[in-house]
Amino acid sequence: MRKYKSGATRDSNTDKLDYKGFTSALALKGFAEYMHKNRKQADGTMRDADNWKKGIPSEDYEESMARHMRQFEYELELGDRGTIAHKLEALHGVLFNVQGWLHE
Repeated sequence: MRKYKSGATRDSNTDKLDYKGFTSALALKGFAEYMHKNRKQADGTMRDADNWKKGIPSEDYEESMARHMRQFEYELELGDRGTIAHKLEALHGVLFNVQGWLHE
């Protein structure tokens, strides 16, 4: 039990999920920017942000994740010739596919 100077009380947060501690606001902001940029479809329309939650086969996530991971590895192999922008793009793609796969 937590008790505050004001007299207010709350139960302990010891066994509760710590979303703030487990995630990075910096990483999530970059991911949200990546996702927003990729909402625009080939025909120029914008898909809903949660469109992916309607269901995508796990195999599609796996194939895309492998492509993004290979791109990240390629950028790493380039060393100083690689760019942080390309690495971030690849990693955000991996993160999307991991999240989608876990969602399914």
